[in-house]
Amino acid sequence: MSIDRATEVELKYRLADAAVGERLLAGESLGPLHARGEIDQTLHDDRYFDTPGGALRAAGYAARIRQAPEGALLSLKSLAASESSLHRREELEAPAGPGLQPVDWPPSDARSLVLELCGDAALVETVRLSQTRRRRVFGDGSSTVEVSLDDVRVLREDAEVDRFLELEVELTSGAESELGRVAEVLDRMAGLAPSPASKLESARDAIAAATAEPQTPAVDLPRPGKSPGVTAEDSLAEAGRKVLRFHLARMIARDPGTRSGKDPEDLHAMRVATRRLRAAWRVFGDAFRPRRTRKLERPLRDVADRLGAVRDLDVLIDAGERYASGLARPGREAVRPLFDSWRVRREEARNALIAELDSERYRRFVHDFRVFVMDDEAAVARVAADDPHLVRDTAPARIWSGYHAVRAYDAVLKWADIDTLHALRIDAKRLRYSLEFFRETLGAEGEDLVARIVGLQDHLGLLHDADVAAGLTREFLL
Repeated sequence: MSIDRATEVELKYRLADAAVGERLLAGESLGPLHARGEIDQTLHDDRYFDTPGGALRAAGYAARIRQAPEGALLSLKSLAASESSLHRREELEAPAGPGLQPVDWPPSDARSLVLELCGDAALVETVRLSQTRRRRVFGDGSSTVEVSLDDVRVLREDAEVDRFLELEVELTSGAESELGRVAEVLDRMAGLAPSPASKLESARDAIAAATAEPQTPAVDLPRPGKSPGVTAEDSLAEAGRKVLRFHLARMIARDPGTRSGKDPEDLHAMRVATRRLRAAWRVFGDAFRPRRTRKLERPLRDVADRLGAVRDLDVLIDAGERYASGLARPGREAVRPLFDSWRVRREEARNALIAELDSERYRRFVHDFRVFVMDDEAAVARVAADDPHLVRDTAPARIWSGYHAVRAYDAVLKWADIDTLHALRIDAKRLRYSLEFFRETLGAEGEDLVARIVGLQDHLGLLHDADVAAGLTREFLL
């Protein structure tokens, strides 16, 4: 049977704070593209389905009936894997009836493919999502994208199992290169994390976590010492596991204090630990099999985003109060409503963080991460005997790669805008972490280099904090 398939090309990002997505939608431009029309809002009820034996999934498809104001829509999408924010999938769409029986759907290529793959087998609901979608179109003379901010609720027997925010940028016309230019802008934005998983995959993970049997008792980690203990003779996988084990222990140690909220430094230290864990995946990730480790990286990113949303506001509020303390009383009274609005936002971010830390998904993530870092053989990628795989052979190239990324900014610093400087800060931070991971093999010179990079980071961090404060202030005044 010959069936015409369209190709869906889109960018997907996970958000910890809806305000980030709202600012994008309300802006008049998105990279090279300009806003067209107003923001609209729709409600979607999505029912994913398959046979009890998973015939559609085995054939490489996700199937969905979407109930929207304009009627029911049948969609089949290929289950193409992605390692970044860019997703490219084959897609068929056609009108459908409200139920899951193909006999009730109008004839279409999509209906025919479901019948071909499933035969006479019954179709059952596997996942249900309820989404509130806020959407706006952006474009130029040759390309158009639809930007959607989706508030997604994962439901099981009408009870909410999980909830997350996702930003999608779908190319509707024009060259795919325009989508790449948009990605360059979004990848540098604070509060956005590329989402390689589809909504269906995220929902399946959440449901699996919610219905899982109780886990075995937590695997104990060694008490974190002064350093991970990496040596030049370690394999890259062994060194990576030492670094991950060290910073995971530090993250877990700060969990109780972060929950209590008595000392902001606990939250700060927990966030730093998650940052180093994420950086460790970038440095050591190719020493492990990605399909085995991806389930650890996604929830780590989400909890890091939650921690960051609170910590960034802590920094802004503290800086604002110090600034206000030097003002005369009329000035202090004038800025008080602004700082109060930040405190409200901070409390909302903290509530979201605590909900994340209390979730079954987070508990399962910590348990699985403990098991991974204590098992020296888990998920190690295969290497040939003559492949470079020891720290002494691989660390220099990884450090030089980070150095080259930072030095590349030399040519643009004279005109660099705030986004470029923020990107430099991120690359400098990655270079610093690479040096820190291997510091025990580098000698005293490594300590001097780390100190210099910290000075660069601190200066760029002040610029970034000022830009964020200005943006929140403008938002408050509008």
